[in-house]
Amino acid sequence: MQKTLVTLLSLASLTACSQLPKPQDQINLLIPTSQQHQEPKIIIIGHRGASALRPEHTLASYQKAIDDGADFIEPDLLPTKDGYLVARHENDITTTTNVSELSQFKDRKTTKVIDGESHTGWFTEDFNLSELKQLKARERIPDVRPNNAKYNDQFKIPTLEEIIALAQKHYEQTGKLVGLYIETKHPTYFQKINLALEDRLLKTLSTHEFTRDLAPIYLQSFEVTNLHYIKEQLPKYKGLKQAQLIQLYSDVDESPADFIAQGIHKTYGDLATTEGLKNVATYAQGIGPSKNYIVNNAGELTHFVQDVHAQGLKIHPYSLRPENKFLIDSLYCNKNANERCIQGAMAEYQIFFKAGVDGVFTDDPALGRKAVNAFLQK
Repeated sequence: MQKTLVTLLSLASLTACSQLPKPQDQINLLIPTSQQHQEPKIIIIGHRGASALRPEHTLASYQKAIDDGADFIEPDLLPTKDGYLVARHENDITTTTNVSELSQFKDRKTTKVIDGESHTGWFTEDFNLSELKQLKARERIPDVRPNNAKYNDQFKIPTLEEIIALAQKHYEQTGKLVGLYIETKHPTYFQKINLALEDRLLKTLSTHEFTRDLAPIYLQSFEVTNLHYIKEQLPKYKGLKQAQLIQLYSDVDESPADFIAQGIHKTYGDLATTEGLKNVATYAQGIGPSKNYIVNNAGELTHFVQDVHAQGLKIHPYSLRPENKFLIDSLYCNKNANERCIQGAMAEYQIFFKAGVDGVFTDDPALGRKAVNAFLQK
């Protein structure tokens, strides 16, 4: 009788185990459809991760942003020689990695003209992925963020696939979706050297269930032509229809690189007019302007947020940073330009939230989360 009972219990246990969801099934049980995802009223975008606290565009920086409450993490993507997409602020990796100290890559140093500017150094497109993985990341502005420099040479350059896996792992562990807010860097330049970013990006996003069907996705660019192209291609990728496009805006007197290449005489200032915004609304869901479109250094507000909203567009300005030198002049804590100024940073967030923005790019998502929570509780 005892042996029979043990056998029955074992069978029951096996049956119960067979009915438990597999790890992937557990993901699916938790995951809402993209239509069910509710975007917060004001989103916090971890600009290059938590770049005020960790070297930018490293898995450590993205993880810190996630841990600190970011709704989105922002990778800037560039191609390798063999077509992989990796995260760096620029394809010139001279100062953001240890490449200049590695003798095996000494002969890769070169001079290139990118978007009309000459650069001398080492570039992602001259390395295959296995070679890039031999490099280590370094802080881009160590004079401003010396604490970040303590993490130099600890982290590798991440691929888009690794960033997706990081966000997915967080979802599996917590049930919280953190989206990807991806920038395509220098698209015209890379098209000309047969390393176009757009199809590689869309194919990668569509290959992974997390980015194809689950996580909120924004795709952004300072150029215009590639956003038109992405808009046309999105319907071909099942599940990516939830991806939203963002037109980035640099200074008003500057022009998109693709406009210059095509001989189009228009500036970002032209794109910021009523007619310009109407045109942007035909291919994008929002814009990402530098913050001086909204507030000048004296702290005076413009009507730009209202102008953008009048065309049905979202607005996510960049970049809110906690050091004195990056704040609106009137908010400095002291004359030390590189010192963190928490009081000033928190006040600056409130100015932009009161102006009506739909989200902000921030180098310190923990401060952004604290600020937005305080604002919404008023």
